[in-house]
Amino acid sequence: MFVTRLASGVVLVVIALGAMGYGGMPLALILWAISMAAFRELTKATGCATDERKLNGLEWLGMAATTIYYGILYVDGSDIFFLMCIVGFFLLEMFAYVAVFPRYQAGQVMAAVFSFLYAPVMLSFVYQTRMGNQGIYVVWMILISSWGCDTCAYVVGKLTGRKKIFPQLSPKKSLEGCIGGVLGAALIGWLYGHFFVETAFPEQTVGWIIALICGVGAVMSMVGDLAASAIKRNAQIKDYGKLIPGHGGIMDRFDSMIVTAPMTYFLALLLLAA
Repeated sequence: MFVTRLASGVVLVVIALGAMGYGGMPLALILWAISMAAFRELTKATGCATDERKLNGLEWLGMAATTIYYGILYVDGSDIFFLMCIVGFFLLEMFAYVAVFPRYQAGQVMAAVFSFLYAPVMLSFVYQTRMGNQGIYVVWMILISSWGCDTCAYVVGKLTGRKKIFPQLSPKKSLEGCIGGVLGAALIGWLYGHFFVETAFPEQTVGWIIALICGVGAVMSMVGDLAASAIKRNAQIKDYGKLIPGHGGIMDRFDSMIVTAPMTYFLALLLLAA
């Protein structure tokens, strides 16, 4: 199991580094594929899905909306089109709900909209961050805040973890590990900012700003991890899926990045552009 988990983890890291470094269409396509899988995992976990193997009408609309959304994202990144796509999807779900009533329950419609916002829309901020101003430098903060925090929290928790902070959601997560994860992500962020970003832009002193962004992002990455765990507890499932050997489903591996992506995007927009 460890070897399988390690091997698939290495493959994920290589793909992530390559796609985020290159940007453009490869990144958009990978995020679209991840979003499609994550959307399906969430609809099953939240009760929108009515069949384990077949998509229902609400899910088909979500898949179509995800495809259109990422197509718009790649072709034209205007905010008005994003809002049109999101609101349009919501209206289509409402139309389907009343058109075939009582085939679907209100909870299924809400679960479909939630799943669309949670995975496809939130993950799209990885692309928006990469393709934004100085995105080749900013995008790595997403990984530092999520996977960097996970690694530091795991190491510190293993070495010093005593106080269990969320025993019902994540029995292995400790207060010491959480603090170590945040501080570790902030430290990695400062090192990255000081030795890479400031080297490229010697007239800017941004190390502490990047450390702050990564520290806040690390806090949110743990919120994302716990929120995804809470959904699994409610659904009484161990993993979201089996797509990634040794890790589970897409949501099991990308739950923290889903939250850190928009957080990094907006904080970078506010603090680094100032």
